[in-house]
Amino acid sequence: MTEPIRVLVVDDHTLFRQGIVALLDSQPDIVVVGQASEAQGAMAATLRLLPDVLLMDVTMPGINGLDAAGEIKSRCPGVQILILTIHDREDYLYRALRAGASGYVLKGADIHDLLAAVRTAYRGEIYLYPSLAKKLVGEYLRQARNGEVDPTRDRLSEREREILQLIAEGKTTAEIAAALVLSPHTIQSHRDHIMAKLDLHTKAALIKYAIAKGLIEL
Repeated sequence: MTEPIRVLVVDDHTLFRQGIVALLDSQPDIVVVGQASEAQGAMAATLRLLPDVLLMDVTMPGINGLDAAGEIKSRCPGVQILILTIHDREDYLYRALRAGASGYVLKGADIHDLLAAVRTAYRGEIYLYPSLAKKLVGEYLRQARNGEVDPTRDRLSEREREILQLIAEGKTTAEIAAALVLSPHTIQSHRDHIMAKLDLHTKAALIKYAIAKGLIEL
């Protein structure tokens, strides 16, 4: 039997936090291993419990969740951080991604969106709430139109472009390997080379690049 996704929930609003805990614990593939009400507690609990996914609010007493995310990611790089917040703000989204977060979900999201975000983050992939993903792509396209994106970075081979397109379409490493009849290790190596060539370091950045280059459509 597959081990459940171990989640740590961090939010300073007790009723909301307990509701999220109850929702997650009701899923057969998810188990909540701990709770915290502020960032310092989140750091201590993460170091102690090493959850698979840390689900964390932004606005909390003391250190905010975005600053805490960067610190936690540097200490526990294997923990996937998912931001759950009321703030529909592009600057918060960019800060979260720069801090190493694996996703950004609004508190007004549908239950299915939240569960999908947890499972996506667990797989090491990026989940962005649809309205925020649109903003992210829109900003990148604005930069492309204004000449702020370096066109000389397009140095990918045909195979790398093919893999980049599949990544941008949301395919997992295993799915790409099966589609191209390659090993998952080979796909991961190609992905690492793509990131190095383009000087891009997150899946979200790869997706933006793929859209700007016309490899996928909105």
